[in-house]
Amino acid sequence: MLHKTVLSLSQPQKAKIFVLVDLIALTAALLLVQKFSGHTIALFAIAWQLPILLGVAASLIHLLGLNRIKLNAYGMEDITKSFGVATALLCTSFSINFLLGAGRVPFEAIAQFAGMFLLLSISFRVIMHKIVKYVYDSSRSLRHVLIYGAGQTGQQMAAALLTDHEFKASCFVDDNPNLQKLTINGLRVYHPNAIPKLVRQGRIDRIVLAMPSADQRVRMRLAKRLSGLGCEVLALPSFADIVLRGEDVKAAAPLTMDSLLGRDAIKDELPDTESAYRGRRILVTGAGGSIGGELCRQLARCEPAELVLLDHCEFALYKIANSLRESRPDTKFTAVLGSIEHAELIAETLQTHEIDVVFHAAAYKHVGLVQENAFEGIRNNVLGTRIVAEEAQRAGVERFILVSTDKAVRPTSMMGSSKRVAELVIQDLATRSTTTKFSMVRFGNVLGSSGSVIPLFQQQIREMGPVTVTHPDVTRYFMTIDEAVRLVLLAGTFSRGGDVFVLDMGTPVSIYDMARKMIAAAGYTVRDADNTAGDIEITFTGLKEGEKMHEELLIGSDMLTTPHPKILRAQENLMSELEVASALQDLRRAVEMRDAVLMEATLLRCLEADQHPVDITALSQASDGAHLTLAGE
Repeated sequence: MLHKTVLSLSQPQKAKIFVLVDLIALTAALLLVQKFSGHTIALFAIAWQLPILLGVAASLIHLLGLNRIKLNAYGMEDITKSFGVATALLCTSFSINFLLGAGRVPFEAIAQFAGMFLLLSISFRVIMHKIVKYVYDSSRSLRHVLIYGAGQTGQQMAAALLTDHEFKASCFVDDNPNLQKLTINGLRVYHPNAIPKLVRQGRIDRIVLAMPSADQRVRMRLAKRLSGLGCEVLALPSFADIVLRGEDVKAAAPLTMDSLLGRDAIKDELPDTESAYRGRRILVTGAGGSIGGELCRQLARCEPAELVLLDHCEFALYKIANSLRESRPDTKFTAVLGSIEHAELIAETLQTHEIDVVFHAAAYKHVGLVQENAFEGIRNNVLGTRIVAEEAQRAGVERFILVSTDKAVRPTSMMGSSKRVAELVIQDLATRSTTTKFSMVRFGNVLGSSGSVIPLFQQQIREMGPVTVTHPDVTRYFMTIDEAVRLVLLAGTFSRGGDVFVLDMGTPVSIYDMARKMIAAAGYTVRDADNTAGDIEITFTGLKEGEKMHEELLIGSDMLTTPHPKILRAQENLMSELEVASALQDLRRAVEMRDAVLMEATLLRCLEADQHPVDITALSQASDGAHLTLAGE
């Protein structure tokens, strides 16, 4: 209750409270002097001065801005202003007594009154700060920070945390014996040997290394040793380094996605797609994943009539739904918890929400995990995709866009094979659909997505290596998640039915070169035969089962253009309706019976179709005006 009251106070209300507190301090000072000054002073001798003194004090407090100073920012400069108010009151009271006859109130008593006012004014503010801080602290759970290093940087860190609403400086630790057992800024300085005990007592949630002058390797070794305590460990540069960072300060260059891509980002070259999805009812499957989540965020900016998020992971769905509702409170969001393998759930969702557009991003994408759990990979990626696509067709959905992958091109893994068969299923439905326009968008790896190599390298670098690369010559296509999703949304507006859109991802990126760049960007050097004194070693683990040395984006060589140069339309094979139906029946039976031989034989039969090119331009269903209208198109 008290916390809500404090938070509800406006700035003018707070300013009035500060003025009132100082005026109470003035009145109390007069009464205390009259009672305890040691001089015989009649109460009426000073009481009649009170209105004048109150007016002078209120005017000066407002003029000097003492009523607009935050409690936690009240410092020496502000105490000087309070001293100025006290001096002005002394002069005012003395002048009144002089004009009306010296001796009525002794000068000593006037001086005592001014000093008492200054003391009470400062004391009241300190007490108010303590009370407000207690109210704030009791209303939230603060995370306690141990600062390793009680020097200038550490003290600045502690001072900064005084106004933080999430973290609180708990204590210092320092190697200097002269500082140990001292108290600095109200915080005790401990010996480093006390850290485990402090953590065990539950007093520490995070450790910050505030020792920027120490060698970087020393700090990282210390961070690695402390990380075993179960606390997050961070290294802090000096505040001066942050301000002066440049030629005179040796600091690691910031890592940008463009530097890893080896090209400029293309997002600024993309036209706006907001008008294409404005007012539509859109379903995104796999909404809690990296691609699905970004699709939801960008679609939310298009002002759809409703955005339905579907995912089988409760926590991931909660996170994206909560985030969207906070950032876009005016947009209608519906979170549907469940699997794409449940046809009744998909049918109910499509019909209840009258979906116009489906973005199917739900899939198991981790090559290694799907390789080890092939039956579930096929069940989700192939059979689940068929369920969503068929239910979308039955519900009369206008457009269905499958998010695919470059690993579907001449696949060597279960994950790639499952995604290629999913593409064949969508192509088959497109040949028979008169209402729903089916299309696929194929692209490579997304920088920073869950399970990608970037977070893995970052973690390995934080742990001082080794950084693991499968092969020195391995390459992958990469694109930022923002670029990929914007191109997917754009490609969805070009669909004429049965299209396989391929995103232009530039040239493949060497994973080994990427690892070296990330190590250098973190401020370290690579330890190898040419630099035995380097910081972090790169080791080669060999290609895992199903992994390729180089990924591809095209099965054939024939490509058609689209309205945007970064999006191409591939001409690729398709299977007949009978072949698709037979393959799906065999895959379903293989999954239910856990028959690996039947599953592999069926996948091989499906993928053999890619070896016999077929002209699929007849699938295009001709009408140039059939695609959604883009702004400016």
